[in-house]
Amino acid sequence: MTEQSLPTVQDVQAAADRLQGHVHRTPVFTSSTLDARVDAQVFFKCEQFQRMGAFKIRGALNALMRLDPASRQRGVVAYSSGNHAQGVALAARELGMPAVIVMPADAPAAKRAATEGYGATVVAYDRYREDRLAIARQLQLDHGYTLIPPFDHPDVIAGQGTAALELFEETGPLDVLLVPVGGGGLISGCALAAHLRSPDCEVIGVEPEAGNDGQQSFRTGKLVSIDTPATLADGAQSQSLGTITFPLIQQLVSDMVTVSDTELLQAMGFLAERMNLLVEPTGCLAAAAVVKLRERLRGKRVGVILTGGNVDLQHYARLLLEAEGAATR
Repeated sequence: MTEQSLPTVQDVQAAADRLQGHVHRTPVFTSSTLDARVDAQVFFKCEQFQRMGAFKIRGALNALMRLDPASRQRGVVAYSSGNHAQGVALAARELGMPAVIVMPADAPAAKRAATEGYGATVVAYDRYREDRLAIARQLQLDHGYTLIPPFDHPDVIAGQGTAALELFEETGPLDVLLVPVGGGGLISGCALAAHLRSPDCEVIGVEPEAGNDGQQSFRTGKLVSIDTPATLADGAQSQSLGTITFPLIQQLVSDMVTVSDTELLQAMGFLAERMNLLVEPTGCLAAAAVVKLRERLRGKRVGVILTGGNVDLQHYARLLLEAEGAATR
């Protein structure tokens, strides 16, 4: 693949073969309480149990493993609010490569600490005033790094799709697959996996209500860009889909929906209280959509991607208190 080519279902399968033994095959959880509430069978793919605590290691490691020796020696640069940062940092450490990560100054402290702990150098920026891509491209120009974007890269997309591939291998065909959406890398890869393993499955993307650029793009047929949204889902604060992810979403995704921060909190509270699952707000996007779309999902077999659990514990505790209040409203 070239950097701008669209990945295929074969690329997702190749990524799965490449990553075998290097990433965890994460568990699939169910909840009889939730199934009864929505009158559906819901299967949660728990990527918070993945290496570095999120699905992002899949795409990062797949992309870095495909670099030639000279590129590996020079190193990589990436930009991310946290989970892609950690994924690239860990993958680079495992392959003996230098890594520089451009991270927003207000990124969760736990995510920055983990990124640095994996050996990467962090360059901070103001996400509301500065252009992270411009900063990363300048570092690439100055040092000869290979740029590994968080979503708009065929090898990253193929790697992310292995999460859904594993889900289908465990559950068999599904009627609906709900996937969180930021820049669209995960849902693009998951939609390719669905096309391979469960071609009749509806793939539905879920965005934060305040950051529905993907939904706007999907419905208008034109790539829409927005200002950085203010949402609890910090991992979905991207301003637009990518030039690779958008056409894949147009081809393979059935719908794009949104959930509010309150619905995110309620889902996070349910996952913590009833399923003993610690999931960060962004990771709860698809779970929140289960309740919101319950009439549409009635009687169906539904897959849900929980994307990660990397959250500062003090912040998480405050969110759980907010979730308890949201549940009573």
